[in-house]
Amino acid sequence: MRPTTVVALSMTALVTLAACGSGDPLDSGTDDPGTGTESADETGAAADGGEITVGSANFPENVLLAEIYAAALSDAGLDVSTTLNIGSRETYVAGLEDGSIDVLPEYTGGLATYLNPEITVTSSEEVLADAQENLPEGLQLLEISSAEDKDSLVVTGETAEELGLTSIPDLEEHAADLVLGGPPEFESRPNGVDGLAEVYGLEFSQFRSLAAGSNLTVQALVNGQVDVANIFTTDPAVGENGFVVLEDPESLFAAQNIVPLIRTDAVNAAVEDALNEVSAALTTDNLTDMMVQVVTEGQNPADVAREFVDGM
Repeated sequence: MRPTTVVALSMTALVTLAACGSGDPLDSGTDDPGTGTESADETGAAADGGEITVGSANFPENVLLAEIYAAALSDAGLDVSTTLNIGSRETYVAGLEDGSIDVLPEYTGGLATYLNPEITVTSSEEVLADAQENLPEGLQLLEISSAEDKDSLVVTGETAEELGLTSIPDLEEHAADLVLGGPPEFESRPNGVDGLAEVYGLEFSQFRSLAAGSNLTVQALVNGQVDVANIFTTDPAVGENGFVVLEDPESLFAAQNIVPLIRTDAVNAAVEDALNEVSAALTTDNLTDMMVQVVTEGQNPADVAREFVDGM
């Protein structure tokens, strides 16, 4: 990702989360995407019938955020359905464009990089502006939250101590002997393998593709199958396993504020107010706490989401 960004979170049972979805995203379509020129009060699924479909990417945090959006929209009087665990950004953006889903929790940096691989800005405000400038017609972003979940490079505490690693540049003299692990899309995204080579001069001995959102990345790092891993900063596995997140002085991984990405013709006052209220309430700390409940304690994401929305 930021968000590519892209990503891999620890999870003991991805299948459980997948079961929360409402089926094939191609089977839950709405009308064709709007052009963005009509008034949001006059057109769109939400405005016409009070119906809206919330989607998610295929990793636990995004599923949790989608459930939060769904709960807030339901409380606002919308008829809400969900299509969860759709896949990577390359898949769900297409779903938004073809009307299979109406809204999805996004990450500003990952989306901006996806839309503009040549992006150079890194601050929250600049990244948001770049993403907005390059959005496909018919899509828009609502208010961003202060909550941020960034891609990171992580090593075990033992590896960090043995090789003297505190930041990504410290990997340069060791990379040729190390295996990098991450989700499949990390190999081809601008802030992935290519970005690490271009920005930091890192050429790893091998890239090992690991399923996004599964426990495989964490286990591969713990077991020594990979030496360096791409893991989200809010993943509970980082603290639980004593992993070391390497500093990113060149800001290869740009700001990753969570923001609703929505079809323009699905926006009305009720939808906008509900989702902006969620963004105002989300913080990095409360998101991390909720991820502990979902990933570590195995709680149902919908239940965790409902408790959060009730407490906003």
